[in-house]
Amino acid sequence: METRRMMKSLGAALTVAGMLALMAAGTDAGSAQATLNVSATVANNCTISTAAIAFGSYDPVVTHASTALDSTGTVTIACTKGANTTIELGLGANASGSQRRMKDSGTNYLNYELYQPDGFTTVWGLLSAGNAYTPAAAPSKAARSFTVNGRVAAGQDVPAGSYSDTVVATVNF
Repeated sequence: METRRMMKSLGAALTVAGMLALMAAGTDAGSAQATLNVSATVANNCTISTAAIAFGSYDPVVTHASTALDSTGTVTIACTKGANTTIELGLGANASGSQRRMKDSGTNYLNYELYQPDGFTTVWGLLSAGNAYTPAAAPSKAARSFTVNGRVAAGQDVPAGSYSDTVVATVNF
């Protein structure tokens, strides 16, 4: 009888073990796969900022009677890597035709010009006028600064006062 009971218990244990084995085998019995597509779009984008050109004092009688007054400022852009850009500088709020002018608080003007980073050889203006600045494509997203060369022409006959102008800088990308 003891043997019978042991056999019955052993049989029950084997049945449970077999069921567990079948259940475990059932979970590993097959598999399936699918691909998950992932995508993103990177758009060209740029930011632009400037640092002013402060000419300082213009002396029309002695110092600047025959010598121009020069100064520099900067245009800084940060663009998506590989972006091709052009940078435009408008003619300013007081332009007369294509002549840039600073204005005092009255009706007096002091003529000046802005030049591309190559020095005082190429006027920096608008794309439509054919004289926007075209730097190399952006090597990275890091900001790049470009010198704006400014020149107040010598020999101008203007009254004393504070003269200023506002020029719009634009980056096209």
